[in-house]
Amino acid sequence: MNEKNKDIHPSLQSLIPIARGINQMFGKYCEVAVHDLCKPETSLVFLAGNVTKRHKGAPITNLVLESIRNHGDNCLDLIGYKNVTKDGRILKSSTIFARDQKGKIVGCLCINYDITELIIHKNHLEEFIAVGEKINNGASNEFFASDITEVLEGMIDAVLTNLNIPVAMMQKEDKIHVVRELDLKGVFMIKGAVDKVAAVLGVSRYTIYNYLEEDRSNRSNNVI
Repeated sequence: MNEKNKDIHPSLQSLIPIARGINQMFGKYCEVAVHDLCKPETSLVFLAGNVTKRHKGAPITNLVLESIRNHGDNCLDLIGYKNVTKDGRILKSSTIFARDQKGKIVGCLCINYDITELIIHKNHLEEFIAVGEKINNGASNEFFASDITEVLEGMIDAVLTNLNIPVAMMQKEDKIHVVRELDLKGVFMIKGAVDKVAAVLGVSRYTIYNYLEEDRSNRSNNVI
């Protein structure tokens, strides 16, 4: 076992040379990451290439958190979806989940390929023809962050933006709605998330726990 990789979950060890090989095969526009999901706050344990400008110890993305929160160990691999980085580069991404011998998801292999220049060339070619496929401006809103706080803030902001009610005007039901949406996205799998959400909503951490308990109980009993 490579000394530098001794802290990686044993089931993920074999992904390291695979990640390195994929990166070498596809070159500088390709990044391959290995995440150990035992520690989502610092899950990035190996990175070949650096398309997203992250480093070892970066957190898992919100997209992976939400997938695991909603589907558990039955998550399907996410293949060929679109991402947009902070600086506007367009990526074609895939996330492949890794499981231990018992079938439990312990990590994932993530491939991000920068297709920005390819799209530019495609647009140039389309100028020579009258019609052509238009670029879809929609994206998965996956956050490539340097620390877990940035992931948390992005996920919280997205939920608050969708609700479109100022926190100061929120009733209890609105705040429970926010907590529910964040729970379904896997926010509370992150250490410190309860305190962060409590601060944003202007309530105590114990109130957040009460909201979670109430909402999860209602959902388990099919109460809306």
